[in-house]
Amino acid sequence: MTSTRPSARVYRRRRIVVFSALAVVLALLTGAGVYSANALGAPVPSAAPEVADPAPVAAAPQQLVLPGFGGWAIGAVGFDGLLASGNEQTPMAMASITKVITALTVLSEHPIPPGEGGPDVEYTEDDVDIYWDMAAQGGSVAPVEAGATLTLKESLEALLIPSGNNYGISISNWAFGSEAALVEKANAWLAANGLANTHVVDSSGMSDDNVGTPADMVALGEIALGEPTIAAIVASKSVEIPELGTLTNSNKLLGTHGVDGMKTGTTDDAANLLFTADYAVGASSVTVVGVLLGGETHEIIDAAIVAMLDSVAPGFHEVAPLEANQVLAEYDTPWGDTARARASSGATVVVWNDTPVDVEVHADAVSLADRGDEVGTAVVRAGSEEITVPLVLDASLSDPGAWWRLTNPGALDDAGAQSGSE
Repeated sequence: MTSTRPSARVYRRRRIVVFSALAVVLALLTGAGVYSANALGAPVPSAAPEVADPAPVAAAPQQLVLPGFGGWAIGAVGFDGLLASGNEQTPMAMASITKVITALTVLSEHPIPPGEGGPDVEYTEDDVDIYWDMAAQGGSVAPVEAGATLTLKESLEALLIPSGNNYGISISNWAFGSEAALVEKANAWLAANGLANTHVVDSSGMSDDNVGTPADMVALGEIALGEPTIAAIVASKSVEIPELGTLTNSNKLLGTHGVDGMKTGTTDDAANLLFTADYAVGASSVTVVGVLLGGETHEIIDAAIVAMLDSVAPGFHEVAPLEANQVLAEYDTPWGDTARARASSGATVVVWNDTPVDVEVHADAVSLADRGDEVGTAVVRAGSEEITVPLVLDASLSDPGAWWRLTNPGALDDAGAQSGSE
């Protein structure tokens, strides 16, 4: 019977121990390697922004001097709604403000290119008869000569500047064949442009059945300003037309208190004025559009409009709620990098009266980013106006490096959990 020698048994035991120890060491090294690989490749945690929202800005309310009579409204181009009004939804006789509707209706089908006079309009004895008929009715007229040829722009100047009723009919006949056809076209134009509370029955406003609300008249004025031919005509104090001589504007406020348009209207019972005015506000300007209907005389309504405009104009002001490079958020990473989010540009708005200006900051959480990266927006709001300004970093948020990753497993675990849940 053969027995194993003691020395052989000891050797086998040592060999088992050595290999067991090696297995343990290898396991530890493998685990460390897995941990290191995971740590070095794991996402780093995001840095939440500490946002600095600027406080809203609002001026003290402007005290207005408002008419105590008639129907009136005042607005401004680019500003929602009306700045102030009284009886603004009450239909009232427009008188010669009707001529603005006539001119817009004609130009909608016979446009005049900017800087040009448009097509020729030939005048005959029939137009002279229209002149005398209007004069006999006590309406305002502008001179006309049989055999004369005027451009459409010159014809519209005779209609709007001295408020020639006779030109309303003559232009209607030329453009549409008759005044009745013009009336039909004009009412369709009014409906298409949202002026539902305005209605015309003739081309000049002679009838008190030509009615509109003050609110509609402000909208009409804004539309007329968008038509270059009309805007230029109503801003003219006078024009010289060879066949007609000098025509003088019936709007006595032109060139005063910022007034640069638009149309008078006179009935047997009242005086009206649809007016526009421009005011410099900071680096820009504001165009005001207003109307006063139902005054006793033009002297009375002119005085009321001047007082109103002189109180309205100071109510517009420029606000700069954001400056370029203004700090709106700050970042502080767990590994010690810091950066600030700055406004990429400034923002300036023109506001009316006590309209508040607010800045809403939206800054993203950031982990790794370069200087100049966009990390959110600042939204400036003033009424319905909105300006969006990008936010950019003023420093880089760099990778924390291997040592920080290996020594901050908890932070990496949290970052991984956040990443997995997104």
